[in-house]
Amino acid sequence: MNHSNESTPLCFSINSPPFNYTHTIASAYFSSVFSALGLTFNLIAFVVLLKSFLRTQSRSRSSFLIFLCGLVFTDFMGLLVTGSIVVSFHFTQFNWRLLDPHCHFCNFMGMSMVFYGLCPLLLGATMAMERFVGINRPFARSTSMMTKSRAVSIVLLVWAGAGCISLLPLVGVGSYHMQIPGSWCFVKISSEASDMAFCLLFSLVGLLSIAVSFLLNTISVVTLVKVCCSQDARQRRRDYEVEMMVQLIWIMMIASICWCPLLVFITKTVFSGSPLRIHYLLLFIRFATWNQILDPWVYILFRRAVLKRLYPRWDWSRGSIRTLYPSFVGTVCRLTRASVGSDPLGGSDGGVSVKEECKPQSFNVAPPSPP
Repeated sequence: MNHSNESTPLCFSINSPPFNYTHTIASAYFSSVFSALGLTFNLIAFVVLLKSFLRTQSRSRSSFLIFLCGLVFTDFMGLLVTGSIVVSFHFTQFNWRLLDPHCHFCNFMGMSMVFYGLCPLLLGATMAMERFVGINRPFARSTSMMTKSRAVSIVLLVWAGAGCISLLPLVGVGSYHMQIPGSWCFVKISSEASDMAFCLLFSLVGLLSIAVSFLLNTISVVTLVKVCCSQDARQRRRDYEVEMMVQLIWIMMIASICWCPLLVFITKTVFSGSPLRIHYLLLFIRFATWNQILDPWVYILFRRAVLKRLYPRWDWSRGSIRTLYPSFVGTVCRLTRASVGSDPLGGSDGGVSVKEECKPQSFNVAPPSPP
């Protein structure tokens, strides 16, 4: 018995291929099309972000675009690495025990799953922090503004943090194992002390990142609403800040919908001590993978240039947040009138109440000029 355990590599000790699994041509083509579409969308999004980065003159927007470029590059590489392995398995149906007798390949894929899973969540929380500081920067020192080099350093730091977490199973904290149907490797989800510690670390870091994003984005939106409801002539133009917040909110919503089921499932499984339900795990993993497919559409669609084409009759030349989202601002002002209270920029001596700020006529789009 001991000899059998010693001869079986750790990554195959729970599930040892080949499995009794029917490989259909549909699953192979589905994985191929899924990966190809995801890679194409992320590549298009990266080109769009790169063009926007080269054109922008705003320091805060440049920093935000650097974070977005880091996120879309992470999504692209995640699909490229994990997708190529899964697609190769479905077409060739190779035996992991013969191809990878020492678990190096399985550990690499398990690390990739953890690394490329945590990076989007951590980057989403980082962008929420950056926008929280950026939107409230009138109340902070100007020297605290985010520079391009600092933004790049933070992205690299996030990658390093996610990489350190993914390396923990190689030093004895948790372990990577082959998962049914034999096309992928992932962390062992069990109630054993070492595996439980790593599973909780993975899931709680992800859930904490989503919670931080939700909290800071909510505060940032409230701040923007207060500024939108102000008629201070000296206030900054907030068009691009609204654009960035809309993109960030959509990123947060997509990450929450795609990742929360898997993270909650892992936490619930290790605490309950119940056997792993592989069908639920496969379902939630596929849910999480959709995050890498949907993220690029946020950068592609929710841009000012696209909105100009969709709503060409709006008065875009004035550069005003009220003409950018007139109905939205008016609705939010009315809904948040009680919570906003006084003038958010200058106290009670501004001379104009929020109730007066939110009058419908303040948000009417200017009529077109006569021919």
